[in-house]
Amino acid sequence: MSNGKKEEAVKSKKIILIVEDDEVLLRALYAFFHKSEYTIATANDGDTAVKMAQRLKPNIILLDLILPKMDGFRVLEILKAIPEFKKTPIIILSNLSDSADMAKAKALGAHSYFIKSNVNLAKIAETINEII
Repeated sequence: MSNGKKEEAVKSKKIILIVEDDEVLLRALYAFFHKSEYTIATANDGDTAVKMAQRLKPNIILLDLILPKMDGFRVLEILKAIPEFKKTPIIILSNLSDSADMAKAKALGAHSYFIKSNVNLAKIAETINEII
């Protein structure tokens, strides 16, 4: 969903990087936010997410925790260790509902934590709009 041409357009709008390996959910998130005033970039694994974040410098990141190649906790840890990402809001969107997972994500620097089964896209959009 993200290619060179779309990356050129990225410069003019606020950027949301969506990191999700479930293709159906990724497409739903992309479709929902693509209609907004944001430019959307997507990644479906942790390794690609880190590389895209470094290249695109998104204004906000929606991050799943269970990802191939590198889990979301590691992505969060790597990005928050980079000075330019210390203040970048990263919203966790995961099926992990254990309080220990939530606490770990917050300790690593997550701004918000949503459990996929307990939240709708409108609530996520509301949170993004409040942050940006």
